[in-house]
Amino acid sequence: MHVDEWLQTIPAVWVCVLVGLVIGLESLGIPLPGEIVLVSSSLLAAKGVVDPLWVGVCASVGAVVGDSIGYAIGRKGGKPMFDRLGRRFPKHFGPDHIAKAERYFARYGMWTVFFGRFVALLRILAGPLAGALRMPYWRFLVANVLGGIAWAGGTTAVIYYLGRVAEQWLKGFSWVGLALAVLCGVTTTLLVKRRAAKLAAEEAPEPLNTA
Repeated sequence: MHVDEWLQTIPAVWVCVLVGLVIGLESLGIPLPGEIVLVSSSLLAAKGVVDPLWVGVCASVGAVVGDSIGYAIGRKGGKPMFDRLGRRFPKHFGPDHIAKAERYFARYGMWTVFFGRFVALLRILAGPLAGALRMPYWRFLVANVLGGIAWAGGTTAVIYYLGRVAEQWLKGFSWVGLALAVLCGVTTTLLVKRRAAKLAAEEAPEPLNTA
């Protein structure tokens, strides 16, 4: 059963609560599919199953609160916490992941928290790592609130309106046209991912000076 099919079996109010809970847990450092749940809930909103406003509100609150808790955990646990997590969850908290996130913090500072909301790796690490690196809380809070609202609210709005438009188009859309649209979408996605991978490969890893 797909996520959207499973969500349709849950009352609308609990869909919103679940969105906020999953995104909040992901934001504090637990690797969960927050983005998938948000997109699926937004598509359900486009079908009239749940109110899109509440999906966006709950997602934003979950993102902001989760990141804040993650910040507190990181500030208390420090870098040794990431060493322990790296040994237990190398796919999510391995040395390469942590080093890459630290380079982003060293280069972009609080913008890492804001834009990190849109990147799967940083969405999990941004809060705890900001705390471990002792970023001033007021700077973290500003970036956290703005990033959480922009990501959660923006994603909900975009997916909702795309779903509404797509529903109208598909009523009179031929299967050939649909296949061509899917093919164009897949091709574009692959080209963008290849370009992103190339840019990432060109970025020379520079270890942080901890002295």
